Amino acid sequence: MKSIRIGTRNSALALWQAREVARHLQNNNYLTEIVPIVSSGDKNLTQPLYALGITGVFTRDLDIALLNDEIDIAVHSLKDVPTNLPEKLEIVSYLERDFPQDVLIRKESAKNKELHELKLATSSLRRRAFWLKNFPQAEFSDIRGNIQTRLQKLEEGDFDATILSLAGIKRMKMDIDYEMIPFLIPAPSQGVIAVAGHSDKTEINEIVRKFTNHTNTQICVEMERSFLNTLEGGCTAPIGAFAEIFDDQIRFKAALCSLDGKNCISTDENFVYNKEENFGKKFAKVVLENGGKELMAEIKDQI
Repeated sequence: MKSIRIGTRNSALALWQAREVARHLQNNNYLTEIVPIVSSGDKNLTQPLYALGITGVFTRDLDIALLNDEIDIAVHSLKDVPTNLPEKLEIVSYLERDFPQDVLIRKESAKNKELHELKLATSSLRRRAFWLKNFPQAEFSDIRGNIQTRLQKLEEGDFDATILSLAGIKRMKMDIDYEMIPFLIPAPSQGVIAVAGHSDKTEINEIVRKFTNHTNTQICVEMERSFLNTLEGGCTAPIGAFAEIFDDQIRFKAALCSLDGKNCISTDENFVYNKEENFGKKFAKVVLENGGKELMAEIKDQI
């Protein structure tokens, strides 16, 4: 077999993730080649994602490269991947989840401020909504870019703190202080590296699946993404969902919040898993029946 061409965004974190997939394949004697591609989401750093009006803003250019046979597989942060993929494309494997949490990063001048006093820089509607649920008077600034760019903007900007994914900080081995935020439910599939492939490339897909897929992670994130898909929420809607396996039990926590954080519909379930039942869809329907349908319509109007 020729070298497996691995497509990726060209940020430092995305390249790290692509190298992680390459490492698994190389350890099993497969040749790999990393092909960096600039994504639409990386080209426009001025507008928040929800203002761009499209889902898959970070994955679309890699999708095109897969469909045009410029690459064999594409490596993504799974939370950036829409729940409905283009025809002929599929998620081939899910690497083991490492750090699903969001964390708070303060600038030095705000070290002693209480949480409710912080002016926060985040463009994520989910992070804003969950923060407003706890601190209704909070002020926000938009911020975009990779981790290094956001940290630089934090130092230079007129705000006190920002919220980042812990996975990025850990993968980049960054030595910075952070605080856990227990009330902030992660985005569905946060902290998971996924590999997408072309459905016609069955041999390559089987190789990648065999050496990179983590079954327990797959069970959890497919549940979270089914919950998201059933709510009809794109990557930008204020939806958190997190599933975790303990022995034969799964705990599933999720919530849909209004943009101002005043109306949150949540679910927290412990259950025995069986693969015949679509638990993500089941719990999403409960949320929809308890006011979620109207809340989703309201959010879409406001966005």
